[in-house]
Amino acid sequence: MAPTRSRARRGDTLDEYRRKRDFSRTPEPAGATAERDGGTGRFVVQRHRARQLHYDFRLEIAGVLASWAVPKGPTLDPGVRRAAFHVEDHPIEYIDFEGIIPAGEYGGGDVIVWDAGTWRAAGDVDDPARALADGELHLDLYGEKLRGRFVLVRTRRDSRDREQWLLLHKRDEFAKGGWDPEDHPRSVLTGRTNDEVRADPDRMWRSDQPASRAAVLLKPLADPARDDELRELDGIGAKGRWHVFGRDLRVTNLDKVLFPPRPGEEPVTKRELLRYAARIAPTVLPYLTRRAFNMHRYPNGAQTKGFWHKELPRHAPDWLPRWDNPDADPGETRTYLVVDEPAALVWAANFGALEWHAWTSTVDHPDRPTWALIDLDPGERTTWDDLLALARLHRTALEHVGVHALPKVTGRRGIQIWVPIAPGPDFAATRAWVERLSRTVGAVVPDLVSWKWQVDEREGRARLDYTQNAVNKTLVAPYSPRPAPGAPVSVPIDWDELDDPALRPDGFTIRTVFDRIAERGDRFRDLLAQPQKLPPLE
Repeated sequence: MAPTRSRARRGDTLDEYRRKRDFSRTPEPAGATAERDGGTGRFVVQRHRARQLHYDFRLEIAGVLASWAVPKGPTLDPGVRRAAFHVEDHPIEYIDFEGIIPAGEYGGGDVIVWDAGTWRAAGDVDDPARALADGELHLDLYGEKLRGRFVLVRTRRDSRDREQWLLLHKRDEFAKGGWDPEDHPRSVLTGRTNDEVRADPDRMWRSDQPASRAAVLLKPLADPARDDELRELDGIGAKGRWHVFGRDLRVTNLDKVLFPPRPGEEPVTKRELLRYAARIAPTVLPYLTRRAFNMHRYPNGAQTKGFWHKELPRHAPDWLPRWDNPDADPGETRTYLVVDEPAALVWAANFGALEWHAWTSTVDHPDRPTWALIDLDPGERTTWDDLLALARLHRTALEHVGVHALPKVTGRRGIQIWVPIAPGPDFAATRAWVERLSRTVGAVVPDLVSWKWQVDEREGRARLDYTQNAVNKTLVAPYSPRPAPGAPVSVPIDWDELDDPALRPDGFTIRTVFDRIAERGDRFRDLLAQPQKLPPLE
């Protein structure tokens, strides 16, 4: 059997890593190098849920991370030998990566730092790279979970031509019979599980940036770097270049009024809209990532007529994430913007997108929605109390069938209810389910509801619109502005807020919504961790 390549020339060993990844989409670092002593270094074990759950065991050697995939995970049990498959070296920046790798990419899934610490070659080994090339390395681990003497031994190549190794623990004072890594599922960095990280990731890594700028916050946390970027925006004149989230944007017409004022307030300028987009991007990103993005543009302001813009323009920067729809017919939109990073949302706002709409399916499975949508569309005679009554009836119906969902005020007059669903049913099945639920609700208050398609045929009554559950049809995204005075925002709420007399559909604006988030958080965030099968409705 041919030995593994010696680590003496690590500069070439990341080629396989880079070849398997599309760094325009994958938030992983592309790699730098860091040298440490030859017989010691850092180690990390990452619990990685990709196509199959496994543990990635990584040793820092000669400036990269020598890596093995361990399907059942390392153990302190000296009577157990774990299969370990040697995989390509990873860049050193990956050592503390915890977050999400996009679906459809190599290794797509969620990752936590399951254990971390330092390691030292055992005995008289002074060149661990050579020891690995020869097929056997004894080492001591000093981690939070893994401690004591371990051995890596190469055994053979499997049917996929992967080097198969064994990872085992020696009998020493740290050995523990029956020790199972699955009994210790939490990250040593954050204390969170894979489920929790997947539902609420803190950070994203971008491979196309230097390591010093690779980390991208996915939450609106206090961050001096973001404050500096906002101050930079304030210092630009009517137009200029703005460095934000690691991207250089050409911004224009910053002092143009885009939203007329509410009584007693100042109008909202384009500069303020871009500031809002930059601040809200980490919060809204989970609802836009990996989804085709439809822009409702008002380049001359909310007081003018807007228009839909779906095709990504040819002059758009090359770094913008995008998706080519293979099913597009001639004359239909082919290339869509995909807001997979915060700077892409800021670009869209600068392009005049006052409203943000993302598909309810991902680009990986465009015919399989991950949200079911219930749109309570008020008519001319529908009062706010009427709409609240319809929302409460839907709350009762959803509780009755055991379905998790939450409402969202639209920023205009309506209320929408978003239901997270596990990929599986197509749009026709999802639409039929929503229609049946809403028709059951509508039958309770027939005087409030019309099922007519044309507005002028509804006699001023509300429509429970299930037809938005279709490919390329959307409802306004959470936290999107709306084209109205004061720049109101569509905001997720709790069910109990339907009983709050102060609730209004347009009560939150781009100037006030951050106080709301600081007080109550992002109410939809929990839904991301609760995809569910829609139960049959009798």
